[in-house]
Amino acid sequence: MSALEVLGLRVCFGHHEVLRGVDLRVQDGVTAVLGSSGCGKSTLLRTIAGFVEPTGGEVRLGGRPVVGGGARPVPPRRRSIGYVPQEGALFPHLDVAANIAFGLSRAARTQRSALGGRQAQDRVAAMLDLVELPHHLASRHPHELSGGQQQRVAVARALAPGPDLVLLDEPFSSLDAGLREETGRAVVRALRAAGAAALLVTHDQGEALSLADQVAVMAQGRFLQVDTPLGVYLEPADAAVATFLGHAAVVPGMTNGGGTASCLLGPLPLKGEHAAGPLLLAIRPEQVEVTRPETREDVGDAGSTTEGVPATVIDASFFGHDATVRVQVDGHPEVLTARTPADSVPQSGDRVLLQVTGEVLAFAGEVAP
Repeated sequence: MSALEVLGLRVCFGHHEVLRGVDLRVQDGVTAVLGSSGCGKSTLLRTIAGFVEPTGGEVRLGGRPVVGGGARPVPPRRRSIGYVPQEGALFPHLDVAANIAFGLSRAARTQRSALGGRQAQDRVAAMLDLVELPHHLASRHPHELSGGQQQRVAVARALAPGPDLVLLDEPFSSLDAGLREETGRAVVRALRAAGAAALLVTHDQGEALSLADQVAVMAQGRFLQVDTPLGVYLEPADAAVATFLGHAAVVPGMTNGGGTASCLLGPLPLKGEHAAGPLLLAIRPEQVEVTRPETREDVGDAGSTTEGVPATVIDASFFGHDATVRVQVDGHPEVLTARTPADSVPQSGDRVLLQVTGEVLAFAGEVAP
């Protein structure tokens, strides 16, 4: 039985349709909903939680309809859902222990009953262990914690009642890069240990691909592809997914039905079989090799050589371990991105030679998305 089923879900705000017939199934583990700002990710999460009423469609939790399908909507508090908003939203006047225990039943939280108090204390301690926080933090208030610690407490609060599904709305976006990765992995370990399915909304590709078991790529209120992280990256459903995941450059090409296609970078080997005709070729930065010519004359004329295709560097972004370089092939308007080692980063205006390694993704069509 699926932890979550979304069937034909539609949400309109006035005349603006935010969700356009969305379908999604979450069995277990972590599913990441990945998309740019404004594509409908957070609206999807809030509709599942019961904070937004859908225009059409159905949401089922554990096989039970909670909205749509002729069923009376189930109130948010009765959906057995844990919700972690973007900033954690901890109660500032409560300490960590009280924040975590807030979602428990009144009987478990009250200190009037020794049993109830002991149950709450044991549950708080178990949740702190689950999110890998030391017990001495239980008496601290949110302002005394780091950003990563606050998000772990928010997850512990969501997990404390034992929900069937946890919704996380951009929970790590306010953290710096190193802390974001560390906190994300700790949270996923906690979710797996608790046996709770989770729906993670994010705009960060690395976060989605590294943390999730399933990735749902969203654009303009629809899912373009739902697959494993490996599936959406290595076998994107169309050129739009390829350009969004991995920042592939899409260039026009032509094939005669064989295993290669001709394009501005010369003949390139294709991944898969394709009928003769025009294609869109998706070339990822890691496939583009940038080399410096031996002499300036080596890149004096447009057209490919045995060493590569002449191009000019537009700009380069240095990241320490490597750099991304944007280049423009002579005589063509398309801009390609290459990933280069840190010790060989060209400068803006440099003349370079380009070569493509490996098979390139190709899609039927003539116009890039």
